[in-house]
Amino acid sequence: MFDIAVIEDPAAAAVSLDPIRTRLLAELAEPASASTLAARIGLARQKVNYHLRELEVHGLVELQQERRKGNMTERVMRATASSYVISPIVLAAVQPDPARSPDKLSARWLLAIASRLVREVGDLITGAAQARKPLATFAIDGEIRFATAADRAAFAQELTATIATLVGKYHDESAVSGRSHRVIVAVHPSTDSLAKTAAATAAAITTGPADQGP
Repeated sequence: MFDIAVIEDPAAAAVSLDPIRTRLLAELAEPASASTLAARIGLARQKVNYHLRELEVHGLVELQQERRKGNMTERVMRATASSYVISPIVLAAVQPDPARSPDKLSARWLLAIASRLVREVGDLITGAAQARKPLATFAIDGEIRFATAADRAAFAQELTATIATLVGKYHDESAVSGRSHRVIVAVHPSTDSLAKTAAATAAAITTGPADQGP
């Protein structure tokens, strides 16, 4: 079972987006039979079996074991991954293209970059799995709090210069046997921080008048 799998087939994506099947995928982080799942989610076993067959056909669940239960054979299934990401390739004709409007300060351009990242890494994961080879990647995920917008702009300029220096140091155009790697660096507001700020603002608005004296 993978920690995460990328769905690249449009039919598999459509199957996975059904609310009942999404629930079944979540339940099948651990192996379970149709009868067990039916009791958990309140559906008839026949309906659960139907959904499981659809998920199995598209490679989203797999058979773990078969066991006898009374006069029938019970199939125990498990999801093929703990979580799933749908690749933009599913919407190939309308998937974002970073080259279309390369505005480094645009949130939509950043989203197009992220979309390409999901698509390309998904392709790499699929290829590495088929070749039974490891996939070398590297990522940094952190958080920084800027005191002012000017500090944020200065940070972006310094980060850009630092990355450019590193790329200039290690990039070797003459390395015929070398392999190109994509470098992506992004800075965007943390949604957790935005939520906390909104909550604090709402609390201040709510409690402000009550805290004031006559």
